Amino acid sequence: MHNRPLTRLAKRYGPWALITGASDGIGRDIADCAAASGINLVLVARQRDRLERVAGDLSTRYHVGARVIDADLGEPGAATEILRATGDLDIGLLVACAGFGTSGAFIDGDLDQELDMVDVNCRAVLALTHPFARRFAERRRGGIVLMGSLLAFQGVARAANYAATKAYVQTLAEGLHRELKPYGVDVLAAAPGPVHTGFADRAGMTMGMGLRPEQIGRATLDALGRRVTVRPGWLSKLLEASFIGQPRWMRSRILGLVMKGMTRPQAAPGASRETGHA
Repeated sequence: MHNRPLTRLAKRYGPWALITGASDGIGRDIADCAAASGINLVLVARQRDRLERVAGDLSTRYHVGARVIDADLGEPGAATEILRATGDLDIGLLVACAGFGTSGAFIDGDLDQELDMVDVNCRAVLALTHPFARRFAERRRGGIVLMGSLLAFQGVARAANYAATKAYVQTLAEGLHRELKPYGVDVLAAAPGPVHTGFADRAGMTMGMGLRPEQIGRATLDALGRRVTVRPGWLSKLLEASFIGQPRWMRSRILGLVMKGMTRPQAAPGASRETGHA
């Protein structure tokens, strides 16, 4: 529970927010923060039963409206269905948290799964961001949060495709931040470090130190409209600070070694489309 609601969110972006990956992890926490601020919610994820439990909990605690949309963002028509289902709502805030990752040697990975990752982490993000950016520009206000990763800032061995998808998200957010600002639309890239969300288990990794989702949501929403990129949580900031002054190739080498140490050789790469950020 967030004791100090971000009341400016409802005034600046309200009355509705759409949050993908909202059934658990970072998306669930961001939904909690948004509801605490008085914004009504559209919650998107694959598992309807989980979404309905989250919607019921947040509606009861914060007295906000909540709709659920069970959608697989890896499917080509998912974004169109979401837009159709929300056409009657004045949505002013889009938070794209859904995503997943894999780990391990690239040549040993499953190509279909890697392509599915591109669809969920990149294609679906674009398919939602484009129409909502237009809608927000027309209403002359709005907010867009795209969930990236600290891995987005360099290539990372044993997470090459995942890091590449997050580099796309980071670059898209940076460009849109400048492009949409004249229309009153705020765009933010969130780049957290390791987070205990279930991502590690599903991606075949052993994660030691990590942040809790509750340390990500509020810091992310608080930065919207104030920064281009936020590295939420103390661990994200510590890791980024440790790289100051290091050339890109050195960052890449260090993180590749870290990923090698975290990857479980016996585990096949897994996937989570609701909690995929690390």
